[in-house]
Amino acid sequence: MKLADVRSISVIGAGIMGHGIAQVFAVGGYNVCLNDVTPEILSRALVRIRENLRIFNENGFITSQEADAAYARIRTESNLEASVRDADIVVEAIKEDIELKRALFNKLDAACPERTVLASNSSSLLISDFASGTKRQDRVVLTHWYNPPHIVPAVEVIRGAHTSQETADLLYDLLKKVKKLPIRINKEIPGYLLNRIQMALSREAWYLWQAGVASAEDIDLAVKGSLGFRLASIGPLLTSDLGGQDTWCAVSKYLFPLISDAHEPPEDYVKMVDAGNLGMKTGKGFYDYTEEEWKAVIEKRDKEFLQRLKSLYW
Repeated sequence: MKLADVRSISVIGAGIMGHGIAQVFAVGGYNVCLNDVTPEILSRALVRIRENLRIFNENGFITSQEADAAYARIRTESNLEASVRDADIVVEAIKEDIELKRALFNKLDAACPERTVLASNSSSLLISDFASGTKRQDRVVLTHWYNPPHIVPAVEVIRGAHTSQETADLLYDLLKKVKKLPIRINKEIPGYLLNRIQMALSREAWYLWQAGVASAEDIDLAVKGSLGFRLASIGPLLTSDLGGQDTWCAVSKYLFPLISDAHEPPEDYVKMVDAGNLGMKTGKGFYDYTEEEWKAVIEKRDKEFLQRLKSLYW
């Protein structure tokens, strides 16, 4: 299947990631079917999509007419088979559970037309593990989006053991067409590229927090005001080129033996999670939140992300 052949896209799972992915394809001009288990979940997803489109319009990304047209391209369906019977591409965005994904991919394989490409939005699992039971091994692929998916430009494209180059190229070209920044991942490894880098940063940040080197607020402030500020424009490898590899090599020889190489999360971090302090979803994590406060955090985050998106990628 070529890019010009793609007409209809289905997204399975209308939660945090799924509704944003559906929005991206609808804004890009595609008819999208958004599927989830109940009409109530789908109704909430449509409300969020409508609000996201309004914000895109207010920030100059799309016109009000384009927002209305994108919204009109999205239909919802709670029956899985009806959601995918005409789909050219299906994007799975359900819970990060390998058994649930395996069962879903087997159902999709049976329900979809032979031409359909099956993509997963897993954030760490290998598609070769959970799509191995399908009869379309050449037409399964991972597309790892980042939250919020309708704003963050990068999407990793990861081939499975039997994914064809044609399938990988199709998803790469499709993502470029809808104004995303596709990243080719050459080797199928757990966590892919970006989550491995993110977890390496998180491991050291958690260690420094537990050791009392700095508060959660100051750790976040330090990263936002230096690494985050810089990395928005230049990646880590270019950063070291610009700083001088002799300097970076010398610093790495000194610090590598000193930074955390733990194979488990820090004890205090695990205690926080075991106590049910899960962050925004429970109102307490590294920070305490009221409902109004976390809504303000998300609003501020998205406003800053949109400004960065417009200046760097749109």
